[in-house]
Amino acid sequence: MAEREDLGVGQLLLAEYQSVKDEQKARIGFRDNLLYVTLAVVAAVIAAAAQAKQPSMLLALPPVCVVLGWTYLVNDEKISAIGYYVRVDLGPRLAELVAPAGGFTTFGWEAYHRGDTRRRSRKAIQTVVDLTAFCGVPLAALAVFWAGGDAGGLLIALSLLEALAVAGLGVQVVLYTKPARAPR
Repeated sequence: MAEREDLGVGQLLLAEYQSVKDEQKARIGFRDNLLYVTLAVVAAVIAAAAQAKQPSMLLALPPVCVVLGWTYLVNDEKISAIGYYVRVDLGPRLAELVAPAGGFTTFGWEAYHRGDTRRRSRKAIQTVVDLTAFCGVPLAALAVFWAGGDAGGLLIALSLLEALAVAGLGVQVVLYTKPARAPR
């Protein structure tokens, strides 16, 4: 009877694994597409502002980049959280069912790919890409707007609020880049 219960629990754990991996896969696709969407929006806004010769149109970029950047960041964090959950919780529970005495590792890829010697440099480069796409570009747009010099006080105040929002996102991007060491 205990063997049958363990098999049922094992099947449930494998089903949970498949479910969280499906969610992770969907989030990865969504997250990665957000960079392309951001590039398309940036190109469209810059083209429209240049064609209309209206630097104030560039004020559309910071809120759009902040929203897309925050969505990107939240999805990235959930992707990492799923991997952490599989490595630290789900995998060990399944391994205990398979080999109660220990010595069995499940889902080895979840830990293996994190040991790549170039992982740190890739993470650093990705952080620079994220900061550039979601923070650098809107700050550059604000700088062009400010250099235009013919904006009213309300637009200047709006642009300063946007700069604060972009800076806040930049801080979050850097904070989320640091790997979590403690359980979530």
